[in-house]
This record gives sequence, C-alpha cells and structure tokens, in this order.
Amino acid sequence: MARRVLMLLAGLALAGCQVLSTPLATEPNSNTEPTLYQQLGERAGLAEIVEDLLYLIVDDKRINHQFKGINVAQFHRHLTDQLCQLSGGPCTYSGRPMRKAHADMAITETQFNALAENLILAMEQNGISTGAQNRLLKRLIPMHPDIRNL
Repeated sequence: MARRVLMLLAGLALAGCQVLSTPLATEPNSNTEPTLYQQLGERAGLAEIVEDLLYLIVDDKRINHQFKGINVAQFHRHLTDQLCQLSGGPCTYSGRPMRKAHADMAITETQFNALAENLILAMEQNGISTGAQNRLLKRLIPMHPDIRNL
C-alpha cells in the first residue's frame, strides 16, 4: 500500500500539477481526535513537508532529472495545495486529471516508489505519526493507475 502511494506521489511531483488554493466549507470534527489535515500540521505543516520533500528529490538520482527546469515555487505551492485537499483541508485541486498530466512521462515503478519513499522520509523529518502518514498514503493510492497510465 505504501509502495503504491509512493509511486503516486512521484507522479504528482513529476507532473507539476496545477492547484489553486481556495477556502472550502469544512465541517467541524465531532471527535476529539485531530483530523488528518491537523495531524499533518495544517497548511504550514504541509508546506514544510513539501519543502523537505523537494530537498530530498534534488538529492535522489533516481528521480531528480525528472524535475529539472520546473518552477520550484509554483510546484511547491501546487503540491502543498493538493496534499492539503487530500487530507481534508481547505484547498481545492484544480489541475489536470492525473492520467492526462502524466500521459507522456513514462513514470516507472522505481520512480514512483522513489518519490513515495521521499515523501515518507519528509513526513518523518517533520514528526508526522506513522498512522497519519498511512492515512495520507491511503488517499494517494487510487491515483497510482492514472499516474503510471496502467
């Protein structure tokens, strides 16, 4: 499961997905347990995770070539917004569908997994619990077939 999520994240990063941040109405959590969005540190925490992820990508020879020439600030904002939305936060993903965004990228399982591994490491570096990491990865898994174009 984590492997597929990692592959999904690599694809998201490779695509430079378009995301806009717009407030959404959110329902208050009736439980005393924090939401996934809160467990990830809300928008500021997600931005830190994505920043650390970008540094890890630069150092990862398996995938760093896929990111050459990207607008780093824009990519950071877009990925942060997408993870914010996926975690139940007040952001809206408005980019292209995953299959279309990744159609010509020929993302391998190794590349997908490399990005996922780096995302997990970035979350660990930011003190995100294993449970919250797994909950986010579970939400990313359904995108795997579209990113890999299977």
